[in-house]
Amino acid sequence: MHSRLAPLLLLSISVFMLAYTPVTYAASDKENTQQPSRKSSKVAPKHSSSPKLGSSIALIYDEQNQRAIYSKNANVVAPIASITKLMTAMVVLDAGLPLEEEITIGASDFDTLKGSHSRMRIGMTLTRGELLNLALMSSENRAAAALARTYPGGTSAAVAMMNTKALELGMQQTHFRDSTGLNSNNTSTAQDLVKMLIAAQQYKLIHQYSTTTSRLISAAGFPPLHFKNTNPLVKNASWSIDISKTGYISEAGRCLVMHAHIMRRPVVIVLLDSRGKHTRVGDANRVKKWMEGAAARGLTIRRS
Repeated sequence: MHSRLAPLLLLSISVFMLAYTPVTYAASDKENTQQPSRKSSKVAPKHSSSPKLGSSIALIYDEQNQRAIYSKNANVVAPIASITKLMTAMVVLDAGLPLEEEITIGASDFDTLKGSHSRMRIGMTLTRGELLNLALMSSENRAAAALARTYPGGTSAAVAMMNTKALELGMQQTHFRDSTGLNSNNTSTAQDLVKMLIAAQQYKLIHQYSTTTSRLISAAGFPPLHFKNTNPLVKNASWSIDISKTGYISEAGRCLVMHAHIMRRPVVIVLLDSRGKHTRVGDANRVKKWMEGAAARGLTIRRS
């Protein structure tokens, strides 16, 4: 009897022990069941967020990598005001006219369209080089008008050449009606103006004249006049500006274009239709701070 029960007893004990044997987990399974820590759940951003710009139209172009890193209404055609004077300067310099030649301001150089103020008087005689300097540095409309008037063939020929050069540069959405920018039909896009700024960078005198901080002009028979740059950033030691031009008429708003180096990186900045008095300069500083901040944190700037 006992011999028959022994095997059954051993089997029952084995089943009982198997049922209550604790289950163990491999280390890898155990780690997978844990919740990630709060610290490890945060992923550092790889890209820098875009700056908030007040200008209605803006384009920031990385010339070294040939790509836009910020774009806002960049293909919208808009009046460009005195940004026009960069093209005026290019065609005058292309013509190879003597910079030492004296030019006298006449009544035909006055602004009859907007009635803008100028300290240049009828009868003042300056050199072509001085007029170029004043047109680019102080945005003097009478200087720009005199430059076009004394272009071979006169003002109409100068404006025609400005349009021809725009097409040569691939500025398909650009059109000029005058040499000053007072005409609101002088229109372009931010994309086209990048092309113009890159082309203007090839002219040493445009670099020199557009970034001059101030200049004292003496014309025979007139008291000396002190002119300043219309872009305050050219006096800012933290900026490295190669080309600068401002512009304003009511239809265009306040405009600013620059070819500059930020973190040793060649950049074209186009800001159009800035309605606040200080918006264009504030936007330029915001762009600079954005790029410097991204570089300091090792972030990549991507197009926005």
